[in-house]
Amino acid sequence: MVEKVNTMEQEQSGQISEQEAQLYDRQIRLWGLDAQKRLRAAKICLIGMRGLGCEVAKNLVLAGIKSMKIVDAAAVSTEDATSQFLAPRDKIGSNRAEASLDRLQQLNPMVEVTADTGKSEDKDTEFFKQFDIVIATTCNKEELVRINSICRAHKIMFYAGDVMGFYGFSFMDLLEHEYVEETTTHNKPAVKESGSGEPDAKKQKVEEEEESVTKSVKKAMTFVSMAEALKVDWSSELYAKRIRRMDPSFFLLQVLFDFQSEVGHPPSPATRAQDIEKLKTVRDSTLARLSVPVEKISDEYLSLLFSELSPVCAIVGGVLSQEVIKAISNKDAPHNNFFFYNPVESCGVVETIEIGRASCRERV
Repeated sequence: MVEKVNTMEQEQSGQISEQEAQLYDRQIRLWGLDAQKRLRAAKICLIGMRGLGCEVAKNLVLAGIKSMKIVDAAAVSTEDATSQFLAPRDKIGSNRAEASLDRLQQLNPMVEVTADTGKSEDKDTEFFKQFDIVIATTCNKEELVRINSICRAHKIMFYAGDVMGFYGFSFMDLLEHEYVEETTTHNKPAVKESGSGEPDAKKQKVEEEEESVTKSVKKAMTFVSMAEALKVDWSSELYAKRIRRMDPSFFLLQVLFDFQSEVGHPPSPATRAQDIEKLKTVRDSTLARLSVPVEKISDEYLSLLFSELSPVCAIVGGVLSQEVIKAISNKDAPHNNFFFYNPVESCGVVETIEIGRASCRERV
């Protein structure tokens, strides 16, 4: 009883308990005690418990956040076996959030984990105001834009992501984000001379070694909403020159959004042949609307968008979780604002896309 009271007092004061210090020892050594305290206070809502959601949930619960509410109205299906590792196989037909709860909680009993079987579309502003961070997966474009607008209005950090076959993406909107970045400078001292006017050989060897000085520099970064990022006019002169150098992944996301709006679901292995033909039609119309050459997205890309593959979930989920931890801890520069996993080149790409600013591409 006394131990429970002491733990509650430590939580209220923001202190790390001895048990937590032991559990998170490696993390505290990596990013510091203050960062761990911020993680320990973070309340997160995660929408969608397919493969990507499982990876994100696992990583953040192990990192030691305060609480996580997992939201999913769908039932566990046989297709979930390709990537959903939190729901036991004997739970097919039961709610996906509830089926994932036990294994997720066992990863870290010190984190409060709860399940919500409702649809994200039914969640209003009051629901999202409970959280510091909202992460939305398995949602269509309209729902992502709706949740993002609510989060922006109430200064809640927002993340989105999804995986379709060998392709994956994440998006982040941190509004106005301040962070600390460590910079290292190397100073080379001047060599002292001996009394004879010649350099002292013993001192020269020591003093010629560079001195490294590490400083913490405060910086700030501004983000845009998903709605604004998707409204870029690629026919304008500013952006048209950049299209050739851009990775195809951003435009592939636009195609997938349009496909899902028309068909009502992502590309499915059960209807692979007809979905590929539909994807070709949607690709042509979407790229024409965006003033992007059709050759930007080859048929090879369209053939790699089926099911949800575990390795891709691990990559995209790892990057997304890393960005959440960076944002909570206020350490290091975050990605701004899209991360893509290119299915053909098997590489990660960060693209900064917003109105009035040409894309800034970085391979990771």
